[in-house]
Amino acid sequence: MSEEYNWAGNYKYSSKEWHYPKRIEEIQQLVTRCNKIRVVGTRHSFNGIADSKENIISLEKLNKVISLDSDNKTVTVEAGIKYSDLAKYLAKEGYAIRNLASLPHISVAGACATATHGSGNKNSCLSTAVKAMDVVTADGTLVSFSREQNKGEMEGVVVGLGGLGVVTQLTLDIVPAYEIKQTVYENLLLTEFEHHFDDIYSSAYSVSSFTNWQDEKINQVWLKHYVTDSDSDSLEQTLFGASLAKEKQHPIQGLGTENCTDQLGVPGPWFDRLPHFRMDFVPSSGEELQSEYIMPRRHGYKALRAISEIREQIAPLLLVSEVRTIASDNLWMSPCYKEDSVGIHFTWKQDWGAVQKVLPKVEEQLTPFNAKPHWGKLFTMSPKQVQSGFEKIKDFKQLLVKYDPKGKFRNEFLDKYIFSEDES
Repeated sequence: MSEEYNWAGNYKYSSKEWHYPKRIEEIQQLVTRCNKIRVVGTRHSFNGIADSKENIISLEKLNKVISLDSDNKTVTVEAGIKYSDLAKYLAKEGYAIRNLASLPHISVAGACATATHGSGNKNSCLSTAVKAMDVVTADGTLVSFSREQNKGEMEGVVVGLGGLGVVTQLTLDIVPAYEIKQTVYENLLLTEFEHHFDDIYSSAYSVSSFTNWQDEKINQVWLKHYVTDSDSDSLEQTLFGASLAKEKQHPIQGLGTENCTDQLGVPGPWFDRLPHFRMDFVPSSGEELQSEYIMPRRHGYKALRAISEIREQIAPLLLVSEVRTIASDNLWMSPCYKEDSVGIHFTWKQDWGAVQKVLPKVEEQLTPFNAKPHWGKLFTMSPKQVQSGFEKIKDFKQLLVKYDPKGKFRNEFLDKYIFSEDES
C-alpha cells in the first residue's frame, strides 16, 4: 500500500495495514483479530496521536446520520461523519449544534476525542455535546455509554484520545436553528486586553482574535453575533479603538476571501457563520503546521504579553495566531476541565525544523499560566509537564486499562504522554 499522510502532509503514518470498514460487525472482527490498532477520522491531527505501527481503521465510510430525536433534542450519527455534512442535515431539519470549530471539515468522533473547540465565553469544547456513544472495546464487544447510565465514566470516556476503543456512533445534543451575523474589526492594540479582555470576549456569541505577532496589536477581531428579532441593522464603528472592516477579510492578511464565511454584518445560518471557512470549501490539504496552548482565562492578558515578548522569534515562522475563549467543562482529559479557558493557537509555516526550535520557547513563556497543549497539535512539552496539567489523569489511565487491559489501542503517543511514569 502507498504511504499515508495526515491532512497537512507533515506526518507520515507508520502502518501499512489500513482498513475501511462499512459496518460495526467489520470493526468488531478487526479489533478481535488485531494485536494493535488505532483509528483515524479526517486525519486533521498534526502529531502521532492516531498512529499505529500495525493497523489503522479509517472511519471515513461510517459517515451517516442515524436518527433525529425531536422530543429529546438529539441527533445520532456514525462516528466518521464530518461536521460540515452533519450541519447541512440539521439545517434542513430546522436544528443546529451550539458551536463549530474554525474549520468544519473535521470528523465528529475525532474532534470529540481530542477536545477540539470553537469559541465563546459560554461555549465549551465540542465534546460536551456528546450525550451517548457506542464503542467497540478491545475484546470486540460493543459497549454503550451515556450521561444517564454512566455519568462518572462518561466524563472520562468522551475525550478518550482513541485509547478506549473504536467509537462507532455518537448521540449529540441539538438546539433549534439560529442565525449569526459576523463583523470584523481591525487593528486592536494589545494593551486594550489588560483592562478589557473579558469585555472584548463577551462582546459576541463567539469571538476570535487574529495576529501575526509582528507588533503589539491584534490585526483582526471577528465577532459572531447571535441574531435576535430585536437586533438593529446598524453596526458599531469601533471596538475598543479597533475600526470596523469595510471589506471582507481573511484571517491571514493579504489572502483572498472567497472561501471565508460572510461578514459585514450580513445575517446567515449558524453553519455558515460560526466557522471561519465555508462549508462548500473543502481543502484537500493544508500546507501548514498547528500548535495550540490552552490555559485558565484569568491569565489571558498576561499570557499574550508573555508571547509578545518573543514575537520577533515567532513572527518569521508564522502564518497567523488565533486567540479564543472556551467555557469550562467536566471532561477529564479536556484542557478546559473545570476552568474557563483561553486558547492561543499558532498556524505555522510548514518548516518543522524551525518550528521545533521555537515551540520550547513558546511553552516556557506560557508555563507560569498552567498551559496545556491541544492533544491533536504539535508541542514539545515533557510528559511530566503534560500530565501535571490533568488532575484526573490517574482515573483516566484506570479507565483505559479497564476496557483495554492489554493495551491493544495504546500507541507511542499514549505510552509517552499518558502512561509514562513521572520523571524524577
